[in-house]
Amino acid sequence: MNIKNIVLMVLVAMTFSSCKKFLDLDPVDKLTPEQAFSTENNLQLYANSFYINALPDGPGIYQADVMTDITVPNTVPNYISGKLNVQDVGAWSFGALRNINYFLENYNNNPAIPIKARNHFAGIARFFRAYFYFQQVKQYGDMPWYNKTLGINDPDLYKGRDPRSLVMDSVLADINFAINNIYTTKDNSATQVTSWVALALKSRICLFEGTFRKYHSEAKLIGTANTWLEESAAAADLLIKSGQYKLQTGTDATRDYRSLFISENPVSTEVLLAAVYNNSLKKWHNAAWWFNSATLGARLGLDKSFINTYLNLDGSRFTDDESYKTMEFQNEVKNRDRRLQQTIRMGNYKRTDGSPAPPDFTVTYSGYQIQKFSLDDKYFDTRTESYNSVPIMRYAEVLLNYAEAKAELGALGQADWSLTIGALRKRAGIANADMMPSSADSYLRTNFYPTISDPLILEVRRERGIELAVEGFRYDDLKRWKAGKNLERQYTGIYIPGKDQLLDLNEDGKPDVSFVDKVPTAKVPGVTYFVLDNNTSKLSEGTKGNLLWLSTTKKMYEDKQYLYPISPNEILLNPNLKQNPLWQQ
Repeated sequence: MNIKNIVLMVLVAMTFSSCKKFLDLDPVDKLTPEQAFSTENNLQLYANSFYINALPDGPGIYQADVMTDITVPNTVPNYISGKLNVQDVGAWSFGALRNINYFLENYNNNPAIPIKARNHFAGIARFFRAYFYFQQVKQYGDMPWYNKTLGINDPDLYKGRDPRSLVMDSVLADINFAINNIYTTKDNSATQVTSWVALALKSRICLFEGTFRKYHSEAKLIGTANTWLEESAAAADLLIKSGQYKLQTGTDATRDYRSLFISENPVSTEVLLAAVYNNSLKKWHNAAWWFNSATLGARLGLDKSFINTYLNLDGSRFTDDESYKTMEFQNEVKNRDRRLQQTIRMGNYKRTDGSPAPPDFTVTYSGYQIQKFSLDDKYFDTRTESYNSVPIMRYAEVLLNYAEAKAELGALGQADWSLTIGALRKRAGIANADMMPSSADSYLRTNFYPTISDPLILEVRRERGIELAVEGFRYDDLKRWKAGKNLERQYTGIYIPGKDQLLDLNEDGKPDVSFVDKVPTAKVPGVTYFVLDNNTSKLSEGTKGNLLWLSTTKKMYEDKQYLYPISPNEILLNPNLKQNPLWQQ
């Protein structure tokens, strides 16, 4: 039996890329199913193919928060600027799904392979099918559900879209099978799908679906929302009680959090699954370059309104201080949640050569320059050689999923709070972390969630935003909470006390930046002159105020945008699909 032929078969199957062009093709032309699925090793080899392009890579995670309400990019994304042309929407790709379904039709061919092993690999296949359809439903809503390979004459080849409820019930069945059958051995490399990873995915899937159904009345599924929330909480609870994972904590609250994102090897105490990179193998990504280049990336920074949500170290709300709106950068970042200094450049942050590194206004448009995924050596700022592994699933997310599901169910008690929100805040150095809120935060309600009055839900959302910042969760969160209107807000940066002033952002006695109408003839060495053109950039009060970016660029998020349009080419191939509501107009 030729192992190379099996690899070839898998790769051929994985290259199928169009729903209607390839669902009717045979994936095997060299081997019979009896040969390809004849041993446990062959099942493992085939299962390895499921990982190819199915899970996000590093850039797919740290570049995924360009279109959110908490970040400031260099340009307004087309999806919210009104520039999206539906005719340019890409086609669906069902090749990976067909690869999975073919495996599930044939993995059971040899009874000599132990049933536990067969079910383990079937569980991995169903994990990836659940993941595939979860991504599709988030994007498009109703989807045609396929749990078999299709021949050219199969009547289901050109069927319409199945209801969201049917598809997600099928996803739930798949992920439950995965949890019950994939091996439970912990994978310290954080590269393999285990039963624990499946539990984490279930908590994510069910939280999304439960809250989507709760807040999107137009889906007409609100009566089933709590069932999904209960499933999310139960999955997270099982993982928490297993004791397999815990929050990464050491002796320094100023480093513990960021160590999760700049370590070459995944921090397996907390990270369940990661996109792994390795310097010696030259497997690299471009995070440091993307976040620190004036030309390569989106020049992404955090937004002032989001920075305001970080608590003070004593546990009080920063926005309870009446002067918070006019506080200068070097003062507003002091004595705050320790995750802030591990997410943006601030204070006495230095590069590995010892040089101070305040926010660089040749890169950032807001002043809140992200450093969470950037290695500290300047060498990496100009090349694609970053080798830090990037978490895909973390125990912290599981804690947040549990807390949110319980809060949405009205069942988040003191013990649950301490186990989840309290534990995360303790790691961040926040005092009184176990104290539950007694009143709703008016700042969060006014600026982010005007329809929410429950103080616990508000605080869980605060915590989720901070803990998972720039990890690719935020847009999905806005979608499921039906908070897409947040994307229309003004991009806002640091407070500037006046034009033409020399500002020392890190208090090292040397000025760093000055905001001017034009660059002076006599420039001060080491100072970046940020030119305000009153079009793309200006101050909110004319000669002073918050830095506003792209204030004249229209941003629009309508109800139809909670679901992405289907490619017209797909509908041309299969008129039974039908376009998502309002996109056909």
